[in-house]
Amino acid sequence: MANTSDIRNGLCIRYNHDIYKIIEFLHVKPGKGPAFVRTKLKSVTTGKVIDNTFSAGHKIDDVRVETHKFQYLYNDGEYYHFMNEADYTQIQLTEGALDRPDLLKEGEIVTIQINTEDNMPLSVDMPATVILEVTHTEPGVKGNTATNATKPATVETGAEVNVPLFINEGDKIKVETEKGTYKERVKE
Repeated sequence: MANTSDIRNGLCIRYNHDIYKIIEFLHVKPGKGPAFVRTKLKSVTTGKVIDNTFSAGHKIDDVRVETHKFQYLYNDGEYYHFMNEADYTQIQLTEGALDRPDLLKEGEIVTIQINTEDNMPLSVDMPATVILEVTHTEPGVKGNTATNATKPATVETGAEVNVPLFINEGDKIKVETEKGTYKERVKE
């Protein structure tokens, strides 16, 4: 058993007969009244995100997890297949278990949290950024250089990302996985 002072991003807890991962939290200490913790919880089974407020000192039932590095192998339409880098065992996960499956490239290394009680995968943590090649985008129009002008671009995984006008097909770009946004062009 833990309490609200142990809350941190990535902590998995048992709440309302389900297991949730804390994706955001904020300790609030108002001038009047008791302190509390405002959280955003994501269900590891359904992917549904809920907001919840815990009063200070509230007991929470944390879930013991282990993290392992896995390599993404392929998607067969229904499941995403991963291989453990340490012992080469393979697991398969549904799309709901992944935060941004559209940015996942074959061979990418991810961190998977596994419940130690029943060895069930709980969540997949992607790297902070991924490098992807632009496969399709319209050419930028000369003279259309308003501040922060962007255009849609399709990357090799099929995801669509808004990029600056100077990005062309074949360019490699760095994409933030949390928001799915363009970060920078990668020089080779």
